[in-house]
Parts: sequence; C-alpha cells; structure tokens
Amino acid sequence: MADAPLAGQLTPEAEDPADAQPLYAPRKKIYPQAVKGRFRSIKWAVLLISLGIYYFLPFLRWDRGPNAPDQAILVDLANSRFYFFFIEIWPQEVYYITGLLILAALTLFLMNAVAGRIWCGYLCPQTVWTDLFYAVERLIEGDRRERMKRAKEKPTLEIITLKILKHSIWLLIAWWTGGAWVLYFADAPTLVWQLLTFQAPALAYIWIGILTFTTYTLAGFMREQVCTYMCPWPRIQAALTDEYALNVTYRYDRGEPRGSMKKNEAIKRTGAPAGDCIDCAQCVAVCPTGIDIRDGLQLDCIQCGLCIDACNSVMEKIGRPVDLIAYDTDMNVQARIEGRPEVRRIIRPRTVLYAALIAVVAAVMVVALALRHTVDLSVMHDRNPLFVRLSDGSIRNAFTVRVSNKNLEERRYVVTVEGLRSAKLDVVGGHIDQQGRSILAVGPDQTLEARVLVTTGETQSASTDLHFTLTDLSSGETARTSDHFMAP
Repeated sequence: MADAPLAGQLTPEAEDPADAQPLYAPRKKIYPQAVKGRFRSIKWAVLLISLGIYYFLPFLRWDRGPNAPDQAILVDLANSRFYFFFIEIWPQEVYYITGLLILAALTLFLMNAVAGRIWCGYLCPQTVWTDLFYAVERLIEGDRRERMKRAKEKPTLEIITLKILKHSIWLLIAWWTGGAWVLYFADAPTLVWQLLTFQAPALAYIWIGILTFTTYTLAGFMREQVCTYMCPWPRIQAALTDEYALNVTYRYDRGEPRGSMKKNEAIKRTGAPAGDCIDCAQCVAVCPTGIDIRDGLQLDCIQCGLCIDACNSVMEKIGRPVDLIAYDTDMNVQARIEGRPEVRRIIRPRTVLYAALIAVVAAVMVVALALRHTVDLSVMHDRNPLFVRLSDGSIRNAFTVRVSNKNLEERRYVVTVEGLRSAKLDVVGGHIDQQGRSILAVGPDQTLEARVLVTTGETQSASTDLHFTLTDLSSGETARTSDHFMAP
C-alpha cells in the first residue's frame, strides 16, 4: 500500500496550479445603497461638523497681543511653538502633547467599552472622507442599482463623462484636504495667497501633493479595505471589549426563522414559528463594508448603524416592530430566548475606570497649565577650572545662566544667590541698578545666556549648595534652581 502523504505535503493531484485554492478571496466591489434614518442623520451631522472644523479652523483669528501670531491654532515650526487659542506650548513642554495623546487613547477605550467600534463608524477620518466620496459618487452616477448597471455596460461617452466629473471632484476634495493641512503650519491667508501665486515654499506643495494622493486613494478606491486590513484598531479593540459593550446586533431571537413576507405569513397561519426578517438583504445593500450583519459580529463591521436604518424602514413598511437590528449584546439576545430580563450596564467598573482616568489626566493638565511659569532658569557650573583663587585669597566660581522669557514683551529680572555668607555676585552682560541689584533684560519670547561670577572669602567645605533666584521686576514671578559652590 502506498504511503500516505505527510502533513503539508501535496499529492500529485493537488500539484496542478489550476486546482490550488487562493489564499484570499478576490475583492468584490461594493456599491453601498443610500439610506435615510436616525443614524444616517447623525453621520451627516458629524461629517459636516468635523469637515467644517478641519477646513475652516485655520482661518479663525485669536488676538494674542503684539509680537505674536493671531491664528487661533498654529504649529509654528520655525519658532518651535504650538499655539492653541490662549495656550502657547514650548518645545520643552512636549508633555502636554503626551497628555493629549493619553486622553485620546483613554477616550477611545471608553467609547469601545460603551459601543464597540463606534469611533470607526462615525468619527474616524477614513469613514468621514469615504462618506463624502460616496455622496459625490451617488450624486453624479446615481444610487446602487445605477452604478452596478453602468459597471456592466461598455464604456460610452456618457459613462466616461460622468467618471471624469466624479474623479475631478474627488481630486478637488483631496487637494483641499491637503491644502487645509498645511494651513495649520503657517499663517493661513498668507499661505493661501502664496500658493495661488506659486510663491509658497516647496515643502508646502510637496505635502499637499502627498495628502492629495493619500486622500484620493484611500477614500476613493481602498475604502473598506483600510478598515478591514490596514487599520490595527479592529484587532486591538477585540481585546479591550467585554460582553456588556453594545454592538450593532441582529436580534435573531426575533428574526429567525427568516423568509419572504408571504412565506412567513403562511407559516404563522399554521401556528408554526416564523421570524420578522423577510430576507430582503437591505442591511447588506447599505453596508459600507459589504457584510451581512445577520451572520453575527464580524471584524469588518464598523458599527455605523446604517443597517439599522435600512431594516427599520423595511419594518415600518410591513407593519412590524422596528429595531430588528439594533445596538445590543448577544448576552441580551440569549436572555430573551431563555426568558430572562435584559441587562444593560453602561456604567460598570471598566467604564468608570476609563472615565476616572480621563478626569485625572485632564485635571493634571489643567492644573499644570494654570500653575506653569512663563520664565525658565537653568544654571551650569564651569568645569575647567572648578574654582579660581584670587590674589586676596577669596574663591571665585563661574556659572552660565540661561533664562527663557516665554512672555511676548521684554522682561527685566533680578538675579540673586543664597547659601553663602558675604558672597559677591557679578553678572557679565547685565547691569547694576541704583539699589545695587544685578539686572538681566530678556527680549520677548527669547532666551538669554549670561555668565555669572560668584566670589566669597568664607567657605566651610569643598562643596556648598548654592541657590539661584530669578525675580521679574514687574510681576514678581520667580524661578529657582540650585548648583554647588566649589572650593579647595
């Protein structure tokens, strides 16, 4: 008897490439159908608000006084600043950006704990721009049936004209998307004029080109493939959810056994059970990822709720209760089958923890912003030599003092030291006022380095703690730092 093939070994019959099964099924083009309803209205509202903010926010002005840009939100790379209305972030304050990222992650976790991939269905940029591209496509080429019909026809002048018009508008939207992005990095009206007159920096044109290409490609062609294959969130959120999270759910306890309306009515007349689902497949026709929600929760589902709107419209027409498809849980479906009460727990340890962490991080950031200083002081001791003995026997140490003025006007500071008795302070580059104080003047939004010499004739050890204090003459704001006074 011939030996059986080992695991993973091909038999002669299977060696023919024509008999080999493809690793992935070929992609089928999806033609989502237009739908009206509560969740579609919510998606339209989110789309208009989010795109309105993105496209027009760079033109919003915010008066910060003289010597400051008046754009409300500006990433000023040239001067290493980030402006957000009344908040100004310096490079050394990158922890605020870290805090915002933490808040965004926790908010995403909270949304997932409440309603699964609701971010993907309503707020994700890929979803928003894809919805906009779909709207343009329907406006020009018609709804699902018209587009499917034209896809099977041979190209005609009308079809070619419609496609050229559609892709032209897509490219215009994509170009506007890239253009709006670069406006956040420079004064928007000025950059718009420079772009129109071809005087803008080459980098601006490069980034507009990159974002135009990516928006046009991802929203116009890849669409559901981004959500299914490219985005890591569907895989991550599966590990963060639990049985209480609401998801778009086909209530098979009420819908099965499914069948046509006439067939189910006939079954009901015999006294046998018949479901409310009439197998119209409208939930599949409107799905932007082309899945059948009746097959259960799937990786491709973005929880947009459009299948709920489609099913509700059918249920209303045939006189059946709505919400055959709804935001629900499999646990509740089973509870209804077994005659147990439903359980809805939006407030539970997981959601409370996420909400508490969001509140804590937000509170820490607000307190840090409220208490942050507008002046920074740092001191560096000279390394060679550590000290100098003068002719009169006194000891001198040299330090480099760095002062950062975060205000938008010039400020004058008094420099003092503590920790040594009878210490004499000399500020090179500063001046002495009438009261004998060492004064440093720092320009608006500038940093100044000065050399400070500390001399004393009384030292008790080889290293003495020395405390530097910087005091603003006008506001009284202070900054402090410490170093060491070195002696033999």
